[in-house]
Amino acid sequence: MLHAPLMAESQGIGALGIDLNSLIVYLVNFAVLAIILYFFAYKRIIGVLDTRADRIRESLEEAERVRQESEDQQTALKQALDEGRQEGQRVLAEAREAAEKYRQQQQITAREEADNILSRARLEIEAERDSAIEQVRSEFAGLAITAAERVIRKSLDENGHRDLIDGVLAEHDAAKGER
Repeated sequence: MLHAPLMAESQGIGALGIDLNSLIVYLVNFAVLAIILYFFAYKRIIGVLDTRADRIRESLEEAERVRQESEDQQTALKQALDEGRQEGQRVLAEAREAAEKYRQQQQITAREEADNILSRARLEIEAERDSAIEQVRSEFAGLAITAAERVIRKSLDENGHRDLIDGVLAEHDAAKGER
């Protein structure tokens, strides 16, 4: 008889190597363990898991917020860099323009100074020429008087001679101007 129940079991679930009595005991033990865990540990485990899930969600939100702030700061930095570059280009253009104006002003000033120097030089040359001509006339008059005295061998009135020589020179200058 003992042999028959073993046979029956070995034909159904027993053929798979599972003992039905042991299976029921295992299921009851599992149910009791699940009930004990539910009442004593489930709420704590769920609380810990919820807390951990909240921390992970907060960390993800914080990471997203930091990423967004980083993008905003990067955009602001790029904009500030572009503005700085544009400002630098504007300052450089103004400096070039100021340098060009200064160069032109210096050229104008140099031209004016050159013209002034040239005008003064011309005036000085004219004055020197007039002075040289007057000196030559004066020396020529003296030489002419001396030569005339030697030729005539008599002393003439110096003022009369000078008037005579100035008249001759004036005629000579007038004749030169007609040519």
